[in-house]
Amino acid sequence: MDEPARKRYVSMGISLITAIVGGIVFKLLHLPIPWLLGPMVFVLIGSNVFKGSYQWSGQIRNGAMIVVGYTIGLSMTAAALKEMSYQLPAMLLMNVLLLLVCSAIAFIVSKLSDTDFNTALLGSMPGGLTQMVLLAEESEGVDLTVVTVTQVIRLIIIIVCIPMLVFSPIFGQTHSAVPAAQALTGSAAGWSGSVTNLLVFAVVCVICAVGGTKIKFPTAFLLGPIIGTAALQLCGLQGPTLPTFVINAVQLAIGVNVGLMLKPGKLARKGRIISLAVASGLALMLGAWGLSELLTLLHPVSRATSLLSLAPGGADQMGIIAHEIHADLSMVAGYQLFRAFFILFAVPPLIRMLFRLQHKRKSGAEALKQN
Repeated sequence: MDEPARKRYVSMGISLITAIVGGIVFKLLHLPIPWLLGPMVFVLIGSNVFKGSYQWSGQIRNGAMIVVGYTIGLSMTAAALKEMSYQLPAMLLMNVLLLLVCSAIAFIVSKLSDTDFNTALLGSMPGGLTQMVLLAEESEGVDLTVVTVTQVIRLIIIIVCIPMLVFSPIFGQTHSAVPAAQALTGSAAGWSGSVTNLLVFAVVCVICAVGGTKIKFPTAFLLGPIIGTAALQLCGLQGPTLPTFVINAVQLAIGVNVGLMLKPGKLARKGRIISLAVASGLALMLGAWGLSELLTLLHPVSRATSLLSLAPGGADQMGIIAHEIHADLSMVAGYQLFRAFFILFAVPPLIRMLFRLQHKRKSGAEALKQN
C-alpha cells in the first residue's frame, strides 16, 4: 500500500473512531437521533481542531444513501401513493410559499451585508447541497464559498434544531420504544424467508442509483433506490425492514459526511457570513414551522408529521427522524421528494432566467452611463 493510500485509511479510521465516540456520548446523554447528530458534531469539531486529520469516503456516503433510500421506499406503497396524489395541490402551494420565504430571507441578508442577492438566494434555497453548489458554479458573479458554507450551516441547523423541536414539549413527541427501522409504514415483510427478496431489492437499488448518476438524475443515490423500491413493492414484492444496527451505521456514515462539509477556515469575513447564515437558517426553519401549522389546517395530520414534511432539510435526515417518532413516513417522504424534484427541475431554469435579466439590466445601465 502506497503512502497516500495509507494516510487516507488512517484519516478515515480517525473519523470513524471520532464518530463512534460522538454517537456513544449522545446516546448516553439521551439526545435525539444520537447516531446522526453525535458523529456530525464530534467530526465537525475534530476536523476543525485537527486540520488534515479527517477524511471520509464518498463511496461509504453513497452506500448509506442507498440504504436510506431503500428504507424510505418501503413506505411508498400503492395506498400511500394514492393518498399522496390527493395532496399534490397542497404540496405545490407549500413549496411555492417556502420559496417565497427563501427569497424574502435572501433579500434581507443581501441588504444587511455586502453579499449580492444572487449569492444570498442560492445560499438560502432549500435544495440539495450538491445541486445548489453546482448551480452556483455555473452562475456568473456568485460567491461559491459563501453559498457552500451557508448551505452547510442551514443543513446543520435543520438537523440539530428540528429533532430538538420535535421532541420538545411543544410537539410532545417521545423516542420510540420500537427500533427506528421497524417504525416504517407500509407493507414491509419480516426477516423470515425474506433474504431472497432483500437481495433483489439490493440489486435493484444499486442499479437505480448507478443508472441515475449516468443520466445525471438529481441526488441519484437517494432518489434512485426510493423509486426502485417503490416500483418493486407496486409489483407485489415485499422488502424486509433492516436491523437497528444497520440503521445506526447508516446514520453514522451520513453524520460524518455532514460534519466534514463545513470548513470555516476557508471563509473570508467569517463572523459576518456565519452569523448571517445562522440567522437565515433559523428564519427559514421558523418559516417552515409556520407553513407546517398551515398544513395541519388543510390536512388531518400530526404537527410533527407536518413539520418533518416541510422542514428544509434532506429527505434522508427527515426520514430518519420520522422513523424515530412513528410519524407518517410516506407523507414525509412524499413532501420532501416533491420539493427535491420541484427545486431541482423547476427552480434552476427560473434562477438562471432571473440572473440573465439582472445581467442585462446591469449591462444596460452601464451602457447608459458610458453614453
